[in-house]
Parts: sequence; C-alpha cells; structure tokens
Amino acid sequence: MSSLLQTRRLSRAVYGAMWSLPLPIWLAGFFLGPMVLLVWLSFWDVRNFLLTPDFQLENWQRILSAGYFWSAYLRTAVIALSAAALATLVALPCALAITFFLNARARMVVLGLFVVPFFTSYLVRIYSWQIYLTENGIVMKLMAMIGIATGSLLNTPLALMIGLVTLTLPLVIVIQSISLLSLDQTLIHAAYNLGCGPRRVLFATILPAARPGLVLGALFAFIFSFGDFVTATYLGGGKFTTLSILIADTVKSGQQWPRAAVVALMMIATLLLTALASIAYAYRRA
Repeated sequence: MSSLLQTRRLSRAVYGAMWSLPLPIWLAGFFLGPMVLLVWLSFWDVRNFLLTPDFQLENWQRILSAGYFWSAYLRTAVIALSAAALATLVALPCALAITFFLNARARMVVLGLFVVPFFTSYLVRIYSWQIYLTENGIVMKLMAMIGIATGSLLNTPLALMIGLVTLTLPLVIVIQSISLLSLDQTLIHAAYNLGCGPRRVLFATILPAARPGLVLGALFAFIFSFGDFVTATYLGGGKFTTLSILIADTVKSGQQWPRAAVVALMMIATLLLTALASIAYAYRRA
C-alpha cells in the first residue's frame, strides 16, 4: 500500500514538473541567457572595429566616469517619472468612471477599446503625432484660430510627453480599472454610512484599497518610458539624449558594443530595483 502511494506521489510530481518545465526553460532561453551574454560582452574590447573577447574593466570605468552618461541617466529618469505620473493622473478619472458609472457590458466594451491601440504599430502612432504637431499641423491651426501663434511643437518636451503618454495611457487605464473593479464595495457603502463625503471616501477608502493597481500602472508606465527609443527620436528629435539614444550613439561610434552593454545593464539594474521597490510598496500591509 505504501509503495503504491509513493508511486502515485512520484507520478504526480513528474506530471507537475512536466507542466512547469516550459517556464524555467523560457526564462533561461530568453532572459537569463541574453543577460549572461550581455554581462560577458561588457568586459570585451574593440580592436580595429572588431569585437575581441577579453576581460577588462575599461568599459565600465569609461562609462561610469563619464559625465554625459549620468546626464543622460538623470534626464531619462526624470522623463520617465514625469510620464508615469502624468499617465497615472490622467488614467485615474477614466478608471473611476469605468468602474462606478458603467455597467458590466459597457465596461468590457470600453476596456476592449483601450486595448485596440496595441493592435497598431507604435511607430505609426508616433508618425501620426508628427503630422498633428508640425508647424502646419492640425493642432497649430486650431491654436492659430483662437489667437495663439506658435511654431512647431515637434522636438519639444511637450511632444515627448505626448508620445510617452500615448504609449502608456491605455495600459495604465486597464490596470487601474481591474484594480478598482476588485474592490470590496461594502467598504465604500460603510464609509458613506459613517458620514464620509465623496472626497473622503475617495482618498480614505478607494485609493488606499486600489494602491496595488495604481502603483503597478505607474510602474509599467515608468518601465516603458525609461526604455523608449522611438518617442525620443521622432518626437524629441534626438535633442533630449536618453539612455536608449545613448546606446544607439555608442554603437555607431566605432562599434562600441561593450560600452553599449554597460549602459544597457545599468538600465536593467535600475528597472529591476524600481520594480522590486514598487511591488514591495504596493503589497505592503497597511
């Protein structure tokens, strides 16, 4: 009897391992493998425009001691934080309206519409914004009609923010809406019964309970904005040197792939630390 029980347990363990095996294989093949290669590449050397396997710290010393790297790092962080904060603030009223003013069928339709932009290439959307923001674009003509004369908005911080919010806003709205829909409605009713007004209910009941969704939405917006290359290039005109642009410029200047790998690893480390800190804050006990 005991041998039969052990056989069943072993078969269940093997069966479970077979189903869980694809995940570690996927992580090892598409994340850990390229990460190890990137770390290894950061210690290589470039001689006569050719990559040469080596183990030296010159690439790390050159990048981490360069003022232009830290300027680009700070600029990228500020831009990403600004885009994440703006997307979070714009998305919150939309998510509240979807949660509390629409029925179930309407919610599904609206949330589905917010997913539709991801069916189109982000590059196409950025090109469309170029048409709107040029000197003869629709936005400039509308501003001229109300007496506001200005030049092209392209290659400005405003254009950069518009592009990043266009990229991240639909996802942030969906994440916030899912978080708000999972709230216990009895908490809201109890707050009203205790005499709280709408503002007190929002800030004392709804937002604290929806903190995981708010933080995760802002985190995804930060991650996408921190590593974005298309917006900084086509709407920012390359005037605002971010880390993604720095990687491209580093590769172009003498095929310096090892130094570009150092910049990429610094970006990955920043995003990992930010993600861990954000998740810990989102799910910490009140």
